[in-house]
Amino acid sequence: MAALAALPGVVVGAVSSVYRTEPQGYRDQPWFANQVARLVCDPDMTPEGLLDHLLGVEQELGRNRAYALEGGEGGDATAPDLAARFAPRTIDIDLLLFGNAVRDTPRLTLPHPRMRERAFVLVPLHEIATELAFPDGQSLIHALKSLTFTLHDGRIAQ
Repeated sequence: MAALAALPGVVVGAVSSVYRTEPQGYRDQPWFANQVARLVCDPDMTPEGLLDHLLGVEQELGRNRAYALEGGEGGDATAPDLAARFAPRTIDIDLLLFGNAVRDTPRLTLPHPRMRERAFVLVPLHEIATELAFPDGQSLIHALKSLTFTLHDGRIAQ
């Protein structure tokens, strides 16, 4: 969180607990650690500007998105196979929401296109934003109740 707190024009607000989560897509790997944070941005910050900052933090923390590079860590959404696409990675920071902004560009989709399918996103999000509604009006609690998952001792299996 320190790297996020150091971003210009960004204040870290509420932060969820860390949840251990079952891998999605490619399951033959260790469980992941997931957490959600609310970032309060300066009024002139755009979603694309925040995304640039988040990608910079990933790079500073050692994220290598080039799945094809020898020794690359995977975890690249452009990878052609599941093992590379969903592989463990040093850090993965996703921009889930930006207020009520809606984007659908090659670079950025808001709300995050798969967040409502993922208990590992919705459970920690609910911890810090119980009354949240998505830009289309659906409540977070409704999205959460539509999923099948188990939560026990901070571990989410889906």
